[in-house]
Amino acid sequence: MDAESNLDDLNMQNGAAAAVQIAPVPRISIQAFCESPETANAINDAIEDRRMLKAHIKVHMGGAPAAIEAFRGAPTPNVIVIECSADRGTLLGFLDELAEFCDAGTKVLIIGRSNDIWLYRDLMARGVSEYLIAPVDVLGFVRAISELYSTPGSVPVGRVFAVAGVKGGVGASCMAHNIAWAISREFESSTVLVDMDLGFGTAGLDFNQDPPQGVAEIVFAPERLDANFVDRLLSKCTDNLSLLAAPATLDRNYDLGETAFDGLIDVLRASIPNIVLDIPHVWTAWSKRMLVAADEILVVASPDLASLRNAKSLLDTLRAARPNDAAPKLVMNFVGVPKRPEISVSDFAKAVDLHPLDIIPFEPKLFGTAANNGQMISEIEPGHKITASIGEIARVMTGRAEMRPVKKNMLNPLSALLSRRKS
Repeated sequence: MDAESNLDDLNMQNGAAAAVQIAPVPRISIQAFCESPETANAINDAIEDRRMLKAHIKVHMGGAPAAIEAFRGAPTPNVIVIECSADRGTLLGFLDELAEFCDAGTKVLIIGRSNDIWLYRDLMARGVSEYLIAPVDVLGFVRAISELYSTPGSVPVGRVFAVAGVKGGVGASCMAHNIAWAISREFESSTVLVDMDLGFGTAGLDFNQDPPQGVAEIVFAPERLDANFVDRLLSKCTDNLSLLAAPATLDRNYDLGETAFDGLIDVLRASIPNIVLDIPHVWTAWSKRMLVAADEILVVASPDLASLRNAKSLLDTLRAARPNDAAPKLVMNFVGVPKRPEISVSDFAKAVDLHPLDIIPFEPKLFGTAANNGQMISEIEPGHKITASIGEIARVMTGRAEMRPVKKNMLNPLSALLSRRKS
């Protein structure tokens, strides 16, 4: 394999569409010194990416000379990004001069235009952390920064699945609990369900659990937060499923700050492959942050006007906040309630510009029995169509299956209900 091919392999992070998961960037400071507006624009766009929420980034023009001048009498940030299109000797000279002012621990990322393995080796020998070939794209830049803080050989970071309803009473919590159960059972994969509805959460009831402590202890005592503390608070539901239950009491107010759950998510990501967040129907700084930062989002709606309005508003907001991610998934729940006028699923999908991942019919006996018994749907009726639907949703959310198109006859709620009941 020639030198150019080797460097091309090293620079694969510049690809725009990446199947490999990108870990969130930790709370660090970054200063970028660009030569071209294109690179500056790409980095400015990267600032808005959900994985960069904790990073503090400043973008300057002027390239390597501006970086040298900026740090002559100022401390250096965690990461310095320099775009330099100069020849090899000039670039190495700039780096040798910059090294005189760099603080210990500062990482340097170079963006250049030369696809030269010998230049790459010279840069690595001088302590440069990474070299990217221009032009860089948003995800390529985010991945490069993320990998600077990834431990070689470490266990892949856990994935966060956020489930939210577009209004109260659409069954989002029930869906979150059953999906967490399906992930843990079907894939035999360690899963944690976090009930974030501190005042009225139902996860403890749905799993027939009554733990004395849970997520509130973490939120109100962040100074105690570490892996051991979280592990002591987890309530074991099955061999592979654990629960961080909500207190579901009103003895105190739950006015939480935007970053209230950040530390918890970081701890869970480090050791748990699957984290399912049951997000209550509230719109606060922290709930928005949890949705925007999640790896996958499932939005649950019912076929009525309020759900349609709220779904469109929520989906538009999430699309704008997550420009580099796939669209959230949509599940239509409580479809086919007898004698209730409904918006057809096809009209709903057209209005929100998103086809549903699945359609769950109105089955009050099945869901009511499960809720009253503290069991999951698959425990009540393993062979039911809804059990199969929940399993399929879990597979799509975790990337183990592709989203299948909804059949045309399923877009009519009554035919959907009849077809499921006949089978």
